[in-house]
Amino acid sequence: MWTIENRPRYDRTGLRYPSDLADGEWAVIEPLIPPAKRGGRKRDIIVREVLNGILSVLSTDCQWRALPKDLPPRSTVRGYLQRWDYDGTLMRVHEALYVACREQAEREASPTACVIDSQSVKSTEKGALRSIGRAMTRARRSKARNGISWSIRWA
Repeated sequence: MWTIENRPRYDRTGLRYPSDLADGEWAVIEPLIPPAKRGGRKRDIIVREVLNGILSVLSTDCQWRALPKDLPPRSTVRGYLQRWDYDGTLMRVHEALYVACREQAEREASPTACVIDSQSVKSTEKGALRSIGRAMTRARRSKARNGISWSIRWA
């Protein structure tokens, strides 16, 4: 809620970009990031900057090639995003932040109720494949829109 007490918590003025991680946010996420793999070259990239790059693309909905130049290269940021998606790191980060938000709101960590609206129930009763197929088919053009009249016989 936007109260006088909460405004400083959500203040992003000291950050380079509004999507960058604040120190408190990074403190929650940092333990969940897997360490560098053993062997090979040492990790010379700053993982926090990689995460800032991912958040920048997600929050601004920009293309990868439009990633700001002061963040790591787009190939590095994309590689980390794909790797973290594959190994489950993103799900662990999401789960930790979800639980922290619920506890901060003084709720239980996992919800105890579920809401299903009637539209969801109706679509599953009939079977989704048929309704999806109808929505995915192209609309037919009317004969009136066609430039050739069907009443004329071709010789």
